[in-house]
Amino acid sequence: MSSGPVQPPGRSLETAILDLPTAWGGPPVSGRWRVSPEDFQVTEIPLLEPAGEGEHVWLFIRKREQNTDQVARQLARCAGVRARDVSYAGLKDRNAVTGQWFSVHLPGRQEPDWGALETDRVTLLRHARHNRKLRRGALRGNAFRIVVRDVSGDSGELQRRLETVARYGVPNYFGEQRFGRAGSNLRMADRLFGQRGLRLSRHQRGLVLSAARAYLFNQVLAHRVRNGSWNRVVPGDALQLDGSHSFFIAAAADAELQARADALDLHPTGPLWGRGDSPVSAAGREAEAQGLAACGSWQQGLAAAGLRQERRALRLVAGDLQWSWPSPDSLLLEFSLAAGCYATSVLRELVSREAARP
Repeated sequence: MSSGPVQPPGRSLETAILDLPTAWGGPPVSGRWRVSPEDFQVTEIPLLEPAGEGEHVWLFIRKREQNTDQVARQLARCAGVRARDVSYAGLKDRNAVTGQWFSVHLPGRQEPDWGALETDRVTLLRHARHNRKLRRGALRGNAFRIVVRDVSGDSGELQRRLETVARYGVPNYFGEQRFGRAGSNLRMADRLFGQRGLRLSRHQRGLVLSAARAYLFNQVLAHRVRNGSWNRVVPGDALQLDGSHSFFIAAAADAELQARADALDLHPTGPLWGRGDSPVSAAGREAEAQGLAACGSWQQGLAAAGLRQERRALRLVAGDLQWSWPSPDSLLLEFSLAAGCYATSVLRELVSREAARP
């Protein structure tokens, strides 16, 4: 059996995520979010608009307390197609109000009565034809509108923290939802890497491998937050251009590169583990090795699974971060994030989350 880095039994993954180090000190206030689905609103920012013709129908749907797979199945039933004929760019939370695009493959067929989808939890806002299906990851990002309630603490320090986060960004941790309920995907990863022949569906296997990669990335990022280098260039770093997946290796940590990093034009990266050698060297490689010191069996398991090694920025920047106070103890946050980034990574630098009240 693998000795993978899962949390001890009885310790929630939420606790483990909150235990990851923050970049700017402890949150200056406490509060509650997701008190109601309307308090956590997410709207996809698409890469493109449907052309108006083609064999795929794109539908923009607002959903409340429904996860993405549930709506995809409803679309398949309404259109009389197989589940695999329904596509979407990304998964969205259930306990939220979210707007996202779906596509349904209907070659040479009339569209059904999409109005049959309408419920108090599902609203069709737009639909149009397009010549291609919507593919996973094909979105520019997501826009968030989040209300934090029952805020208490140092409001002056919160104002300073908001300004810091807006200017310098936050560590780009994967959020707790990536790991399954109570870390279930991580425990399954441990079983997968330790037991030959463990059978999982293709969908479940993908979730489990993604969770394992995310966990390893978080360990490297946490190490660099602790030593203060998460937003600084070190020799041998793989530096990603802002808004791109392209990267290059820093031969040295010179002043010009650091100035570009300070201007948010470049970001140090961490590994999304898979087969092949890490491209980093020198101090960059040493930092990764230290962050992954206890994770060797999972590195081997991910490489054996055939995943290709990739890079992810260690820093995220909340686009056009704005804040206001709808009431004296309610904070409204509005911002956008690139695809694959988590709003909870922004929130954890600002607000310590209170337990839900009975």
